[in-house]
Amino acid sequence: MVPAAFEWICEIEPPTRPDLMHVRHQIGVLSTVASAYLVPDNHVGRATVSSVAVAHEVDLMGGRAIACLNARDRNALGFRRDLLTGAAYGVDEFLFVYGDDPASGSRTGQLTVRSMIDVLRGFGAEHPGPAGPLRAGVTTRLRPLPAWKADADFLFVQVSFDLDALLAWRDTVNFAGQVYAGVMVVPSASMARKLMAAIPEIAVPDRWVEAVEADRGAGVALACDLAGAIAASGAFDGVHLVPGVRYRETAARLEADRRR
Repeated sequence: MVPAAFEWICEIEPPTRPDLMHVRHQIGVLSTVASAYLVPDNHVGRATVSSVAVAHEVDLMGGRAIACLNARDRNALGFRRDLLTGAAYGVDEFLFVYGDDPASGSRTGQLTVRSMIDVLRGFGAEHPGPAGPLRAGVTTRLRPLPAWKADADFLFVQVSFDLDALLAWRDTVNFAGQVYAGVMVVPSASMARKLMAAIPEIAVPDRWVEAVEADRGAGVALACDLAGAIAASGAFDGVHLVPGVRYRETAARLEADRRR
């Protein structure tokens, strides 16, 4: 049984061109299953339309958005600009991440996730969100939680394919806010191998790789089954679901699961 308050935070792919049609299509397709949408920020090092602007588009379509902002691509002034833009658009939830190391090896060096939370708290005291205080989330791996991350309002846990590992980690964490487990739809065996090569902490099980190698649609069923098991466990407040290019199939599968 899935708790009624369980949240489905669906990640959408932001556009790399000045065209929001694909974003609108993802929002529309996922609207029947998503509690909210996570909008990445220049993920995998590609320039994309501002996550704050896309979050505003989500709001215009009647959804709730969490805008991701990374420390890699902005300095202190640029970060405050993004917060001002968010305030003008009514965006009041943010996920702060450090950001993958750029290919050039160059960072601004002015921001950390910890400092971004501090700046947001000060900014929010001057400019509260439309629904109350601005909310800041951070990411975590399946490791002990640093004390400073307890200052965040919510946690996004790294993508995992192991329910037992997630539950074991959750038993060790005392956190007052919402905790969302990461679940990814693996679209192909080659993508699974690339993911593991890029992020050693993420291990896609052999049976998942074999399943999607035999049937490219198998990743949807596996991810939705895992998300359902996480929900039924009662250990998490929701899942951060990354459907990627399989967002249509994922929405259809989740709708079918709910009808059952």
